[in-house]
Amino acid sequence: MTTSLRKNRKKRGHVSAGHGRVGKHRKHPSGRGNAGGQHHHRILFDKYHPGYFGKVGMRHFHYQRNPYHCPIVNLDKIWSLVGEEVRTNGAKDTSVAPVIDVTKYGYSKVLGKGQLPTQPCVVMAKFVSKLAEKKIKEVGGCVILTA
Repeated sequence: MTTSLRKNRKKRGHVSAGHGRVGKHRKHPSGRGNAGGQHHHRILFDKYHPGYFGKVGMRHFHYQRNPYHCPIVNLDKIWSLVGEEVRTNGAKDTSVAPVIDVTKYGYSKVLGKGQLPTQPCVVMAKFVSKLAEKKIKEVGGCVILTA
């Protein structure tokens, strides 16, 4: 903003520039930043930021991401892994259900969000949620757990 548009231009000639004579405009009267969150600003922190202070949960020393690596895929996306062609071919020949091995596509766990088309399929995964297994069995498919 240019200097000529600043509010201070209107204050020229007025001694305290709108900051009062008695309680003068001092630098940082209540501390800088989040100072006093547990002391003189406690009411504000408790009111607007509950749970700001303290700890929660357990500590895990030397946390490595590798053991917890478990990419997920939902049921509504599971047919898109193998493609539309496999699904249409499976719909024509119902004697053989198409096998969807999610580990080939980099997934470990199958979750149950979304709807499946009423077409049986064999889903192979390391982990499967209860809801996903229920939905797969409802459409006539089955789940095979792999190591």
